[in-house]
Amino acid sequence: MAEHEHVRVAVIGSGFGGLGAAVRLRREGITDFVVLERAGGVGGTWRDNSYPGCACDVPSHLYSFSFAPNPDWPRSFSGQEHIRAYLERVTDTFGLRPHLRFNAEVKRMTWDAERLRWDIETTGGNWSADVVVSATGPLSEPKLPDVPGLDTFPGKVFHSARWDHDYDLRGKRVAVIGTGASAIQIVPSVQKQVEKLTLFQRTPAWVLPRMDRPIGAAERAVHRALPFTTKLRRGLLWGIRELQVQAFTKHPGELGFVEQLAKRNMARAVKDPALRAKLTPDYRIGCKRILLSSTYYPALAQPNVDVVASGLTEVRGSTLVAADGSEAEVDAIVFSTGFHVTDMPIAERVVGPEGKTLADVWSGGMQALRGASAAGFPNWMTIIGPNTGLGNSSMILMIESQLNYIADYLRQLDVLGGRVALDARPSAVRAWNHRVQERMKRTVWNTGGCTSWYLDASGRNTTIWPGTTAEFRRATRRVDLAEYAVLRAADARPGTGAENAEVAA
Repeated sequence: MAEHEHVRVAVIGSGFGGLGAAVRLRREGITDFVVLERAGGVGGTWRDNSYPGCACDVPSHLYSFSFAPNPDWPRSFSGQEHIRAYLERVTDTFGLRPHLRFNAEVKRMTWDAERLRWDIETTGGNWSADVVVSATGPLSEPKLPDVPGLDTFPGKVFHSARWDHDYDLRGKRVAVIGTGASAIQIVPSVQKQVEKLTLFQRTPAWVLPRMDRPIGAAERAVHRALPFTTKLRRGLLWGIRELQVQAFTKHPGELGFVEQLAKRNMARAVKDPALRAKLTPDYRIGCKRILLSSTYYPALAQPNVDVVASGLTEVRGSTLVAADGSEAEVDAIVFSTGFHVTDMPIAERVVGPEGKTLADVWSGGMQALRGASAAGFPNWMTIIGPNTGLGNSSMILMIESQLNYIADYLRQLDVLGGRVALDARPSAVRAWNHRVQERMKRTVWNTGGCTSWYLDASGRNTTIWPGTTAEFRRATRRVDLAEYAVLRAADARPGTGAENAEVAA
């Protein structure tokens, strides 16, 4: 590899996970690290997703770091611009900018078994690191369906996560493909501007009202003057969601009451029985992510909106053809078709000691010890890894738990001393994954009768955590060295031809 800079830790990505890792490193007294970011600014998914109406479906005071409370959230559910501004403030408050390396997309990272380090090639230079913390996130690579004839479409095409703000939708015939969390925000935001909006719905979603409201100046002033009130608010929001977990993980039948609330939400806005039938799911609520919106159904009921209850299967010039034979003439196509979650592209760029990529190892399904360490990839850790996602609460809670684990991992390396690495034992990864999958069998995500992005190609749920955030916090409080093989350089002196030795933990 060409000339490079060596650091103790390389963090990949500058979204919530990457910035959280950077803050935690500094709080642990570690300053020898870089944050490698492929774009020109921080924010991760909240930088990339800037489509009309983009906002979070988790309350603001829960969707923020516990160590960086924000008393000035303007709304109970904040928009993309407010969340990105918050991440910029975190970056400045904790002095992270000297560690940031923008326009440095990781092309390949290779484990050097002799030097016990990762060699990292990026578009902005090369680095080596003792430890890599991958925080690229599961919602970073847009997923576009392979639609026959799409290359013949003469109009505008883009994904919701790559919104073209230079393209004016006013007066256009627009097709939105998909009915996930992005689509239900985009549709009401553009419906009034366009001449005609056609929504291609492969699977309807359960939608509950969004209890959003402005947070007034007096309320914000109280939070500034009395910081414990912000902490109390966060605690209440967390506690309510912890109490809900059992319905998702052990007693899905209890969610029937929530289904009735969702149906009433639909009935208030959609009076046409035929349209209501199209929009009513045939699976248990919670099987796919429950969506929040008070404007989605009213928008669908407008005369310039047409709901096609079938997926897009073909494009013939300007004509879009659905699986049920329906056709629509459009000027622009907006794909709200999600992301590469169970097949994260970063896995193709991580190369282990035997030349196998992480994607090779995960070809049968993602799995990592405590959601962080993959067997055969020493000193490589991931944030929001396999089975760390949530279906009803804030991912920041899970991220902070993983930061605890990473911090203890680095402490263990210090205690072991010398040039050393930890490699998750395959038996430990299998045991952890077996426990997770056994618990998953009873959950609504596996039994609710739907196909969701939580499931991989073989139908296994490799994304969701089947328990409370408190349980995950306990599981990641400390690193158990018995779950790792300790790799140590037999002789650290240069030029001795030393080989690595595995030491029983």
